[in-house]
Amino acid sequence: MTIAILGQGNMGSGLARRLEGQTDLALGARDPKAGELSYADAVAKADIVVLALPFDAAVEVARTLDLAGKVVVDISNPVTPDFSGLKIGHSTSAAEQIQGAAPGAKVVKAFNTIFAALFAAPVAETRGVPVFVAGNDEGAVAQVGDLARKAGFSVENAGTLDAARLIEPVGMLNIRFGYGLGKGTAIAPAWVQLAA
Repeated sequence: MTIAILGQGNMGSGLARRLEGQTDLALGARDPKAGELSYADAVAKADIVVLALPFDAAVEVARTLDLAGKVVVDISNPVTPDFSGLKIGHSTSAAEQIQGAAPGAKVVKAFNTIFAALFAAPVAETRGVPVFVAGNDEGAVAQVGDLARKAGFSVENAGTLDAARLIEPVGMLNIRFGYGLGKGTAIAPAWVQLAA
């Protein structure tokens, strides 16, 4: 299986480091350098495409590339330019907007509630950190869950893609804790099952 990661910023490069040696990777960049491909070439090689891009760029890429039949992972949070809140939410989500831009793709929301700094932590420290996943195609959700586990995280299946309307505000809350309240980027939301 080949994973295309479009965008080589902190999240994209961090995820690539975690997956290196575990699966075939196709690293896509808008302006490719050595070892990188164009977005279109990376997508052509891939079974799963990770849009490691800001929300607006992710929607544009989804609209312009041939993603039909691909599992597409949206890791974005649709934040305002000053990071003070979300541009959209509750009645739609970034993930649903991307699905609308690429109707033939199997979009899955994931990885938006963790900071890139966690990719640099030892895997033993992140195994209990949940990646919330949501999508309308159960097979695609299972594949992205497996990807998250390979990357060294646990998985919480949040159901269908409209659950992204709830997951994205959790990502925004984490951003507020990390930056607005000074807790830093070595944090992530936890999900605890208490004994009944």
